Amino acid sequence: MKAKLNRTFLLIAGLAILLTITFSTLIFYQLLVNEVVDNLVSSARLLESTDSFQDKENISYHKEIANLRVTLIGEDGKVYFDSNADIGIMDNHRERPEVGQAFEKGESHSVRHSATMKKDTFYYALKLSNGCVLRVAKESDSLYSIFLGIVPEIIGIVIFILIISYIFTLFFAKGIIKPIEQMADDMDSVNITGGYKELVPFIQKIKDQHTDILRSASMRQAFTANVSHELKTPLTAISGYAELIENGMAEKDDVIRFAGEIHRNSKRLLTLINDTIRLAELDAMEKTIEFEDVDLYEIAENCVNMLQISAEKHKVHISLAGKRCILYANKNMMEELVYNLCDNAIRYNNTGGSVRVQVLERQDLVELSVQDTGIGIPEKSQKRVFERFYRVDKSRSKQTGGTGLGLAIVKHIIAQHNAQITLVSELGKGTEVKVIFSKNTLQEQ
Repeated sequence: MKAKLNRTFLLIAGLAILLTITFSTLIFYQLLVNEVVDNLVSSARLLESTDSFQDKENISYHKEIANLRVTLIGEDGKVYFDSNADIGIMDNHRERPEVGQAFEKGESHSVRHSATMKKDTFYYALKLSNGCVLRVAKESDSLYSIFLGIVPEIIGIVIFILIISYIFTLFFAKGIIKPIEQMADDMDSVNITGGYKELVPFIQKIKDQHTDILRSASMRQAFTANVSHELKTPLTAISGYAELIENGMAEKDDVIRFAGEIHRNSKRLLTLINDTIRLAELDAMEKTIEFEDVDLYEIAENCVNMLQISAEKHKVHISLAGKRCILYANKNMMEELVYNLCDNAIRYNNTGGSVRVQVLERQDLVELSVQDTGIGIPEKSQKRVFERFYRVDKSRSKQTGGTGLGLAIVKHIIAQHNAQITLVSELGKGTEVKVIFSKNTLQEQ
C-alpha cells in the first residue's frame, strides 16, 4: 500500500510539474509577444513623428533604431523602402496580412514563424497621413526555441521537486498507514484521535465492526455452550431411563413411568431442536423478507383456538378481544410471534388463571396485547427475559417444557417488522406484553 501511495503521489507531482511548466511557458511567451508588439508600436509612432517617410521618393531614414526592420509600402503595394533588403527584387506587399489590414483599419500587427530559422518575426503596420503604410518588424526566439533553451533548467527543477515530493510522500504515506498498522497489531488500543482527522470515521467504523464481530462470536460461543447444555439434560435422562429398562432393572410399573419420562424428555428435546433451528434461520435471514396483507386478529383467533387444549391442560382460561386489523407483515412470523407470547402466558400461569389476548387499532398504530394472571417476573429479570436460554424459574421451565428461546424468537421477529415491545409485570400478579406496529408497517386495506 505504501508503494502504491508513493507512486500515486509522484505521478500527481509529475503531472503538476508538467502542467505548471507548460502553462508558465505559454504565459511567458504571451507576455513576450505583448512586449515586442508594444515596442514595435512605440517605434512606429516615433518614426511617424520624425516625418522621415512623408516623401516616399526621398526617405531620410538611416537605421536610427537598431535591430529593427523598417519598410514603407505605397497604396498600390509597391515597396518604396526597406532597411534590410533590396526593394528592387521585392514583390508586391499589398496582400501581406498586416499591410492589408493597416490600409483598411489604420494599423495592424501579425506574427510569422520561420521553421528553418526557429524564429518568430513580429510585424506592426501603421498607415501614414500620406496614404502609405509604415511597417516595422523585429525577430525573436520562437516558443519552441525558448522552451529548448531552458530544458536543462527544467530537468533540474523536475528532479529536485520529485526528490522532495518522494521524501514528503514517504512521511505522508507513513502517517496514513500507521493507524491501520496499529489496528492490525492491536485493534482494541488503537489511538483514533491522532493522525489525520479524515481517517477517524474510517478507523471508528472498523473498530465498531471489530467489536460487533467479537460480540457476535462471543454470543455464538455462549449460544453453542447453552445449546449443548440444554441438549445434554434430556439426552442424559432418556439414556438413563432406557438403560434401566434395557438391563431389566425396572419393574413393570417403573417401565411405564420410565417410558413416560423418556417421552416427555424426547418432546422437550424436539422442541429445543426446533426452536434452535428456527432461531438460527432468523439470524441468517436477509433483511428483505416477503410481506403481505395479513389480518392480525384472525391470526390471534387461530392461535387461541390452537392453544385451547394446552390451556385446559394447565387449567387456564384463554380469551380473545378486539377487532379485525390488517397489517402488512410476514404471515408466518406473525403466527410465531402470537403463538410464543400466548404459549408463555399459559405455561407460566397459575392454576385457574387466565390469558387475555387483544388486537386493537389506535389511530395509525396496531397493538397486540397478551395479558396473564400468572406468576409474574421479578423486576431484575424483566430486561433479560428476551435473552436466549434465559429463564426466570428454571425448575418450572423444565416442568412445562420451556426452552428459553421463545421470547428470543419474538425479539427477532419484532426487529424484522420495525415494531416495539413493552413488558409490564408484577411478581405474583401477572404479566402484560404489548407489541406495537407503527404506521410504516400498517397497510391500508
